[in-house]
This record gives sequence, structure tokens and C-alpha cells, in this order.
Amino acid sequence: MNTPNKLTLARMIVTPIFMAIMLIEALPYRFLISAVIFAAASLTDMIDGKMARKYNLVTDFGKFLDPLADKMLTTSAYLGFVFVFKDTAYCWHMIAILFILLFREFMVSSLRLVTVSASSKVVAANIWGKLKTVSQMVGIVVALLAYTVIGDFGVTSIAEIANIVIIVLFWISALLCVISGFIYLMGSKEYIDPTK
Repeated sequence: MNTPNKLTLARMIVTPIFMAIMLIEALPYRFLISAVIFAAASLTDMIDGKMARKYNLVTDFGKFLDPLADKMLTTSAYLGFVFVFKDTAYCWHMIAILFILLFREFMVSSLRLVTVSASSKVVAANIWGKLKTVSQMVGIVVALLAYTVIGDFGVTSIAEIANIVIIVLFWISALLCVISGFIYLMGSKEYIDPTK
């Protein structure tokens, strides 16, 4: 296994640790620790892709694994924020955003499987998929840093404005989920045959 794929695998392994830390309310500075872990894991996404292209280490395994690792990391963060917002008016926003995300990810993963089955071609992430992932990671880092200030350091006076900013950033990511999902669907329609 090459180094980019090892970095991708490390991102997958750290995901449950990140989520556990985010959800353990008794843990001091849980949002700060979560933010550091998430930011570091997000950086591996940028590093593994650049390394794979620069040193000609792009593999079908990496093309499949990299988006999967991203999905695991971002979905776990969104699930964490469902719990953070559970007693607020923003909870339904998080549930709707998470539904859109999961619907899109299941659809795109299914399309990738259909495409590889029909053509032996692994569909790599396109620019819209990458924009979607970047917007999610930026939004999640902002949200975790905001809750570092609110939850870890007790500056609750900014909570309302911070929550609005977080939800707006998450809805922008949800919109990019829909756009990129539609583009993947249109790009794979030649491989979709409901009669088979």
C-alpha cells in the first residue's frame, strides 16, 4: 500500500475517535480537541491527493477509498452536530442537511459501483465533488472552532450568531451536495439500465 492510501486509511481510522471525543460531554475541551483532529484529518485529504498525482501513485483503490474516507469523516461531524443542536431550533436543519448528505452519498456510491461493474472504470471525484467536500470541511472546522469558544470556554453570548453562521455554511454544503450528485448522475446515466 502506497503512502497516499495509508494517509487515506488513517483518516478513516481516526474518524470514530474524532466522533467519540466530540460526543463525550464530560471531556474537557472536547470541541478544541475535535477541531484539531478534524483539521489534521482534513489536511491528509489534501496531502494524499497531491502526493498521489505528483509521484504518479494514483490507484483505483485510492480513487475509491479517498471519497469514502471523506464521507465517513464529514458524516460523523454532522451527526455530532445533530447532538450539539438537539435541544435547539436548529436541530431540524441538521437532520435535513444530514438526510441530503446521506441520500447523495448513497446515490453516488451506488453509481460508482454500477459504473465499475459496467465498464471496469472507477469514477474519481470531479470538481463539484471536491468543492462539496471542501465546503463541508471548512464549515465543520468553523463550527468546531465556534463551539470551542462557546462550549469549551463558556462564551455563550456569541451562540446565536454562531449557530446561524454554522447552519448557513452547512446549507451551502448541502446545496453543493445536490449539484454534485446531479452531475454524477448525469455523467453515469449511460451505465444505468433498469432492465438488467
